[in-house]
Amino acid sequence: MIHKLKYLRIEFDETLLPHEVPQFRGALIEKVGKENVLFHNHLDDTKYQYGYPLIQYKIVRQRPTLLCLHKGTEEVHHFFSQTQWNLKLHDKELQMKIAQLDMKEYTMNVWDKFFEYRIRQWLALDETSYADYLSMTSTEDKTRLLETKLCGNLISFAKGIGWTLPDKTTQPVICRITSPLRSQQVRFKQTNMLAFQLQFESNVFIPPYIGLGKGTSRGYGIVTNGR
Repeated sequence: MIHKLKYLRIEFDETLLPHEVPQFRGALIEKVGKENVLFHNHLDDTKYQYGYPLIQYKIVRQRPTLLCLHKGTEEVHHFFSQTQWNLKLHDKELQMKIAQLDMKEYTMNVWDKFFEYRIRQWLALDETSYADYLSMTSTEDKTRLLETKLCGNLISFAKGIGWTLPDKTTQPVICRITSPLRSQQVRFKQTNMLAFQLQFESNVFIPPYIGLGKGTSRGYGIVTNGR
């Protein structure tokens, strides 16, 4: 089923390093107020709103960036309606002037052709699948597992943006990894995890800088054009 996705990406005229994304996220949440749940997905101090994040914080071209999807494109006004946009990080103040704004409506569909992508810092594995991955001796088995995870991430993304996918028996979501498996250990929420850098192709068109996998709201799993 075809779905229209509202998409808004705002890059700010500042410079940040990838490890500063949590500080950027925290400062912006403090600015808009914790009552605006889509900015952080916490219902209260103990309950979390599970689901694909519709407001994501990233570094794009070394700039702090907000990516807003679906309902997130409407909620972002809670930041821009502030009298001043400056954000205070631990050791610096960001002026938050807009460097680039990209607002589009994308047609989401499962197509009869394939699109090429790159994904970086992709946190694909939970505790169980991480153990399965480590126990595998063949690259083919590891690749199949990661392809299954990619498809699952795309299905979660579709659900989060309100997109009903076609019947999987007639038009399934397909992901095929097209590069060697490259990964590194990262620390995410006090847990050591594998972050993958891969090229893949899929019959789903993915808008630029969408996040997949764990930590998408914090700049992990960014997808870009693979060409």
